[in-house]
Amino acid sequence: MTCAHAFWLALLQGLTEFLPISSSAHLILVPRLLGWADQGLAFDVAVHVGTLIAVLAYFRHEVAVIALDWLQALKTRRSNPNAVVGWGVLIGTVPVGLAGLLLKDWIEAYLRTPQVIAAATIVFGLLLGIAERWHRGRRSLEQLTWRDAMIVGVFQAVALIPGTSRSGITITGALFLGYDRLSAARFSFLLSIPVILLAGGVKTLDLLQSGGAVNWDLLLLGVATSALAAYGCIGWFLRLLERVGMMPFVFYRLLLGGALLYFFWPSST
Repeated sequence: MTCAHAFWLALLQGLTEFLPISSSAHLILVPRLLGWADQGLAFDVAVHVGTLIAVLAYFRHEVAVIALDWLQALKTRRSNPNAVVGWGVLIGTVPVGLAGLLLKDWIEAYLRTPQVIAAATIVFGLLLGIAERWHRGRRSLEQLTWRDAMIVGVFQAVALIPGTSRSGITITGALFLGYDRLSAARFSFLLSIPVILLAGGVKTLDLLQSGGAVNWDLLLLGVATSALAAYGCIGWFLRLLERVGMMPFVFYRLLLGGALLYFFWPSST
């Protein structure tokens, strides 16, 4: 992989990781269209580290307050809204963690195909459109309940299907539960922190077991590029939500899914 390939793939990962448009769909479409070689496990770990740095940096104050209030609630056994959000992030991570442990090999063997990614991009894009069209959400993140966190967590587990979009499906679940767009997006981003840690940990173990050579210059480029792109994208997305909502992303997903079907359906097995 060249420096140019590393830069563009890391930029693509950073821009698509937190938008409801499926990073996996883009990362299969662009390299195959351009004839690029697979980027490898080490680079996957690097761009995950970059996106983790971005979300922690963007929500650093919120994460710090939630963590401190959660620890205080453990000590005093008196809950508060921030502590509930902290519990909600942990509870919402359980379904995807369990599903990942049980289904990882099966998903890798059977679901990482252009057909599945195209279908998931379209189907879950339409579901996001339904949630956006019919929701009348006024609930804020401070009104989060443990039940809601578990339901959104179950939605998040569905994102193990490539093409679903983790941010897209968690925002969809929160909208169906009556949360406003900004609160749904904030909870989705907070949920991404332990999920990216888990995914990065799994990929790191796979990398260590593979014993492959590591090009540290390309990895550092991947970390820096994906981190900067993701940080800027989070802020842009949150501002855009307040003005136009989710429908532009729904239409984009339909076009992307159609492109995947057009380019890969006839030649895929």
